[in-house]
Amino acid sequence: MNRKYELVYVVSPDATEEQVAELHGQVEAVVQRMGGQIEKTENWGRRRLAYEIGRHKEGIYVLDVITGSGELMKEIDRRLKVFDIVIRQLIVRVDEAETVAERKRTKRTEALRRRRVARGLPPDRQPGEGQRAEFEDDRDDRFDLAEDLR
Repeated sequence: MNRKYELVYVVSPDATEEQVAELHGQVEAVVQRMGGQIEKTENWGRRRLAYEIGRHKEGIYVLDVITGSGELMKEIDRRLKVFDIVIRQLIVRVDEAETVAERKRTKRTEALRRRRVARGLPPDRQPGEGQRAEFEDDRDDRFDLAEDLR
């Protein structure tokens, strides 16, 4: 079963750009060989670590968003532990978090529609109604009367 993962690894600040590119190439090769796919890669560059790891106070951060199996991620984790230039790595499954966020967004939208219908308004906002951004929040419009009286 393919899932979505975020892989963040911190490379030693002593490493050159070529070494970082070679390391990423090896991760990419493992992903392709095991039937996964890299959706996005971001090199965040040199950043200060939150705490000192060994003798390192800085590191080069790299983020990869990978779609693949759990076995693929175990293999990548195992391989990254072997490299001396990798200070830390973290793999997080994000597909479940996205599902939970979408479920909350849907629930919030349904509650907003129910409140609008209960007040005699159409369930969806009409063009030109209010000054809100495209993201709807949970604020209840019934208490805006105090602002109108000023």
